[in-house]
Amino acid sequence: MAYPRAPMKVSIIGTGYVGLVAAAVFADYGNDVVCADIDAQKIAALSRGEVPIYEPGLDALVAHNLEAGRLRFTHDNGVAAAHGDVIFMAVGTPPRATDGAADLTYLLRAAVAVAQGLQRPAIIVNKSTVPVGTAERVTRVMSEHTDQPIVVASNPEFLKEGSAVDDFMHPDRVVIGTSDERARGVLRRLYQPFCRTNDRMIFMDARSAELTKYASNAYLATRVSFINDIANLADAVGADVELVRRGMGADPRIGPKFLYPGVGYGGSCFPKDTRALITTAREHGLPLDIVAAAERINESQKLVLVRKVRRHFGDDLPGKTLALWGLSFKPNTDDVREAPALQIVHTLLADGVKVRVHDPVAGANFMAILGDHQGSVTLVEDPYEAATGAHALLLVTEWREFRSPDFERLRALMAEPVLFDGRNQWDRGHVESLGFAYTGIGR
Repeated sequence: MAYPRAPMKVSIIGTGYVGLVAAAVFADYGNDVVCADIDAQKIAALSRGEVPIYEPGLDALVAHNLEAGRLRFTHDNGVAAAHGDVIFMAVGTPPRATDGAADLTYLLRAAVAVAQGLQRPAIIVNKSTVPVGTAERVTRVMSEHTDQPIVVASNPEFLKEGSAVDDFMHPDRVVIGTSDERARGVLRRLYQPFCRTNDRMIFMDARSAELTKYASNAYLATRVSFINDIANLADAVGADVELVRRGMGADPRIGPKFLYPGVGYGGSCFPKDTRALITTAREHGLPLDIVAAAERINESQKLVLVRKVRRHFGDDLPGKTLALWGLSFKPNTDDVREAPALQIVHTLLADGVKVRVHDPVAGANFMAILGDHQGSVTLVEDPYEAATGAHALLLVTEWREFRSPDFERLRALMAEPVLFDGRNQWDRGHVESLGFAYTGIGR
């Protein structure tokens, strides 16, 4: 017989993608959630229901649970610590500039604040992406600042930006790293509503859970770099990588996912996590050659469109106006961290090119990162306005609205009918029949 599930008191430290999504979804499933961040202005905005990131469905979820009283925000980590029976650490772990390893400064600082605010035994859950051994390190640091019994578990996130809310509600798996039976029981109860039709919870020790996160992202990044390498070979030998990837993906041992050629991966996870894993391996005397090669290939692939543009225009490139569609590292997000568009624009500016850019939501973030390097970059609100007078159009991010544009309208607006399809979204035969010169990736 199934008994009613009592709400749990949950605290989330950090209001980035992971922390805010976790807080909103846990609250939506009936839990009493307090979410903390030391940025007082950000907390004030969140308390008014103003979500600072673009993530489909998140703003409505936050507003609904704020109104219902199940979700509250505070800029005091101690207040959150006093509230939660389960306290999730979702603090940023950015790469160190020196070696790419994860910087645990913010996580450990938050751990101290939480420890000092504890008023009863608690389960601490590292949801931040952290190196192997971090759960033990957090345990030591927190134990120096509290007499309350604590257990530190690892619960890495596997959310995809752009579908994070749905991913959290319908997880492929929930990895929980702890050898403490009570912590396992509490976390099983917390996550059970998300796994009612299929028990996807996987229990392991904390070190294995920490490595699982890095290994998963490194493997997916390697698949992306592999198909991009094959795409470059397809260009060289006169094959079509779109047919090649379909032939490969039909093999159930391989499958089709993450076999889409393009201009490389970006975002907050793949670049950071591959570098951090490489650093960890080197610290243990292992070169991790495959992952290192994937990272190296990806950095080169970000400029594959620039190389194609240079070949097309030759010495006539300086002074040209090029249009870019798509600035975020992937569709359905305003995140431009490590986005290929950044390197593309920087390089084109150095080539003496004028650039007009458009993105459905990421334009302001993109321009802010460019800062003083904006140069001859013009951000426009309409994709066709970006293409007006352009000598070529570069598709960099495959937003849905870019998949079937009015090509005849584009042909009339552009100074030259030249398309560089960085995501292989357009039908070559169709656009060439309309008078465009078309260049894809590996085609």
